[in-house]
Amino acid sequence: MITDAIFETVAAQIFTNARTHNGWLDRAVPESLLKRAVEIAKWGPTSANCSPLRILFIKSHVAKARLQPALAPGNLQKTLSAPVTAILAYDLDFAEHLPRLYPATDARSWFLGNEPLIFETAFRNSTLQAAYFLIALRALGLDVGPMSGFDKDRVDAEFFARTQIKSNFLMNIGYGDPAQLYPRAPRFDFDEIAEII
Repeated sequence: MITDAIFETVAAQIFTNARTHNGWLDRAVPESLLKRAVEIAKWGPTSANCSPLRILFIKSHVAKARLQPALAPGNLQKTLSAPVTAILAYDLDFAEHLPRLYPATDARSWFLGNEPLIFETAFRNSTLQAAYFLIALRALGLDVGPMSGFDKDRVDAEFFARTQIKSNFLMNIGYGDPAQLYPRAPRFDFDEIAEII
């Protein structure tokens, strides 16, 4: 049974005390933690278990140099100094895997020739999976800095050429430097964003 104290500790780790980091401590991220986060996040639900998320971890100096030309100026330093940058992407060929991932029915046939449905399903579900991944990273004690501000076409040409994989957003991963945090921004109150009817 989860006690209130355990819940508050977990909620603080994942949400209420967690921050979007822009600066990083000089501390390596073990690959075992990245693998564990993926293994945890993959269990989150997606439409017909379609699982379109694809992740490319950028760690080496060579890979960072390939990513650098696609970065917006404001994202350059924090990305180059991050121990790891993940390209969170979606596979437009996800339906090819549905016979294995969703054998209950012929779900692949739902998508044949329906490009708008393919895109909408891949984009929505990969974004959802990326959120699961972010939560898993925080639960494992890592800090993250998700961001837009990059040239998607350039990233796709550099890292996903000749595939149906398309980038969605980037996420820097590491151990954040609290000295480089911005002041905490406000959030909406319940009544501003939600209603119970």
